[in-house]
Amino acid sequence: MDHPLPWAGPSVSRRYVSHHGCGGEAELFGALDLGTNNCRLMIAAQTAGGFRVVDSFTRTVRLGEGLHHSGRLSDAAMKRTVEALLICAERLERRQVGVFHAVATEACRRAINGRAFIQHAQAEAGFEIHIISGREEASLAVESCANLIHNHRFGLPRGRALLFDIGGGSTEIAWVRSDASSQTESLIGYLSLPVGVVTLAEQFGPVNNMTPARYREMVAYTRDYLLEFENVHRIRSEIKRDQVRLIGTSGTVTTLASLILDLPRYARAAVDGSLLPASSARLAVRKLQDMGLGNIEAHPCIGPDRAPFVLPGCAIFEAIHDIWPMQDIIVADRGLRDGMILRMLRQTSHASRRPARSHSARRVFSTPSFIQATGS
Repeated sequence: MDHPLPWAGPSVSRRYVSHHGCGGEAELFGALDLGTNNCRLMIAAQTAGGFRVVDSFTRTVRLGEGLHHSGRLSDAAMKRTVEALLICAERLERRQVGVFHAVATEACRRAINGRAFIQHAQAEAGFEIHIISGREEASLAVESCANLIHNHRFGLPRGRALLFDIGGGSTEIAWVRSDASSQTESLIGYLSLPVGVVTLAEQFGPVNNMTPARYREMVAYTRDYLLEFENVHRIRSEIKRDQVRLIGTSGTVTTLASLILDLPRYARAAVDGSLLPASSARLAVRKLQDMGLGNIEAHPCIGPDRAPFVLPGCAIFEAIHDIWPMQDIIVADRGLRDGMILRMLRQTSHASRRPARSHSARRVFSTPSFIQATGS
């Protein structure tokens, strides 16, 4: 049974309504991704080619801190997260966002008190937050990377794509069928590993004294989770036939890319859509292992908040590449928020082609039709 939240103060009810049609800037779309480690908000406006980001916010809240050992979200982690959600609520109100969806992922799926926390967080922030399934998480990642799957810059079209998203509490693997003629993609299968950078760090830490043997244990532990998926889908045989694109979307892969590009500071424009040679990625991992935690913290493309999770992320990456050894990895600095915004835009476009009907102002916390909440 979920227990009361001892730190919780009085609930404040806030509701944000659409100002669409009231003049000013075009209707804005908002997406919030509440993960195991970070709370991320994106506010965007539609453009002819997709969308442009109007505002964004990211805070490391460490919601899943201690979850691996206790099975619960801690009071301190929940308090930090609500504080970040209140900042997001203020930005939504100030920007007069018209359509907004918020999702929570593995930490809230797994924690005994995850649903109780979400109920309180909704009351505080004034918008609904939907706990989504691993399948929906993988599907949104595919949505965000669709134009990379079909991009001719990466060579001839491939009939398959393998996408991985290394998160804080879980890692999502999506096995995708792509159709070059129709520029569409469909999910063949997915795997949600209960292995993320935070959970792995807690299980195999301390990260400030990560020996080579301990690192290899992390790689082997993660690799074991992937074997059954490979046995079912026989992805390696498709790789041998040169029919697969491997796409990585996570802080781990973008960090490796920034190191290989030798960037003085992180630059999304340089990293997103770049091609990462696997041999170079492996060398970058060895470099990170030799650097030690202090030097990783000081690196301008990483910083102290992310440093403890870099080597666990590298271990997950190496496990994935051990099972599916491709020469190049397409790097995607995009994620659930991008996928959510793209789906909202598509749904809005479909709705605009239907006969108009009178309605009151939409509430942005209404249940999104594309969200499949878990029952766990």
